[in-house]
Amino acid sequence: MMTRAAPPSARTFTQDARRAQIVQATIETLAEIGYSKASFSAICRRARLSSTGMISYYFSGKPELFREVGRTILTEAGAAIEASIAGELTYRGKLGAYIASQVTVVIRRPMYAQALAEIVAMAQTRQIAGLDDIARSALSVERLANLLEQGCRAGEFHSCDSRLMALAIRGAIDNVVRHHRLRNGEVDLECCARQLVDLFDRCIAAGPS
Repeated sequence: MMTRAAPPSARTFTQDARRAQIVQATIETLAEIGYSKASFSAICRRARLSSTGMISYYFSGKPELFREVGRTILTEAGAAIEASIAGELTYRGKLGAYIASQVTVVIRRPMYAQALAEIVAMAQTRQIAGLDDIARSALSVERLANLLEQGCRAGEFHSCDSRLMALAIRGAIDNVVRHHRLRNGEVDLECCARQLVDLFDRCIAAGPS
């Protein structure tokens, strides 16, 4: 029987690399065949591991593995979006950067976006326990609502229900991405991102645009 792996503080570089390999293989498996078929055997084949026992050594089960997958995706995507927003000096610029970077993440990391969608679906359908916090983080509009409120206070946006507007913006982004998937990648996401930036800028900018 294999011994459980060491806690994060005690893991070696090799152990961290193996965990990362399993997480990446899980992302690709979820994206390609969906959560209902993402067995340890399928993940093992994708990662080119000798046995599923190697996955069980690092992760106690699917809940722990899928949580780690969700955290990995959200951390990477969040860092990219924050960096894009931080590069803008105005709130109108920050909003445009937020919208564009959300779409850019899907363009650059399509498997990550699809895998996260699968994890959210798992949480919503209760297929796997313990994923609710990952789903809440993935669907949260708090960061965007705060940005809109700050823009209102700075006089760059007209007064509006910031949370409702944030939901409208996220809904528009998500539906463009969903349409892109349904059309097998035929939708020009970069063009759509530019149009969404212009649309919402005109919608909420204070004064003449």
